[in-house]
Amino acid sequence: MKSDIEKTIHDIEEYIEHCKYQALSSTKIVVNKERIQDYLKDLKLKTPDEIKRYQKVLSNKDQILADAQGKADSIIEQAQQRAKEIVEQHEIMQKAYAQANETLNQANLEARNIIDNANLEANNVRLSAISYTDDLMAKVGEIVMNALGDSAEKYKTFVNDLQTCAEIINRNRAELAPQRAQAAAALNSAQDSNVNNK
Repeated sequence: MKSDIEKTIHDIEEYIEHCKYQALSSTKIVVNKERIQDYLKDLKLKTPDEIKRYQKVLSNKDQILADAQGKADSIIEQAQQRAKEIVEQHEIMQKAYAQANETLNQANLEARNIIDNANLEANNVRLSAISYTDDLMAKVGEIVMNALGDSAEKYKTFVNDLQTCAEIINRNRAELAPQRAQAAAALNSAQDSNVNNK
C-alpha cells in the first residue's frame, strides 16, 4: 500500500511524463506553475504526517523492550522460586545450592538473550523506519532538484518555492543522519552481543 507521499510523488512523475516539450528542445518541458505549486503544497502538508507515522513505529521499541524486561523478570522470579524449592527439598545443602545456582545462571542467560533479541528487533524497526523516511525524502529531493533545474530560467517564484522545499528536505535528512548512524551502531552492537551470548 502506497503512502500519501509516495502517491503524490507518483502523481508528480506522471504529470511531468505527460508535459509537452518546450519548442526546439528535447529535454526541457513546459509545466503548469500552479499545478506544480499545488503538488509541492501537498507534499509539505503530508511530510509531517508521514514522519509522525514512522515516529510511532519507533515508539514501539519501548514497548518491545518493556515486554522483554517483563518476561526476563518473570523467568528470573520463577528460577529463584525453583531454586528456593530445590534448597528446601534436598537434605544436602551444598548440592541444593549448586543446582539453584545453575538454574539461576541459565535463567539469567535466557533473560539476557530475550533482552538482546528485543533490542535487535527494536533497532531493526527503528533503522528500517529511518531508512524508509530518508528514502522518501531522497525521492522527493530528486524530483524537486530535477524540476528546479528544468524551470529555473522562466519561473523565479517557482524556483524559490522549490529551493525552500529542498532546504527543508536536506535539513530533515541531516537531522535523520545521526539517528540513522546511531540506530545502525545499536543494531551492530546488538547483533554482536547476540552472537557472543550464543
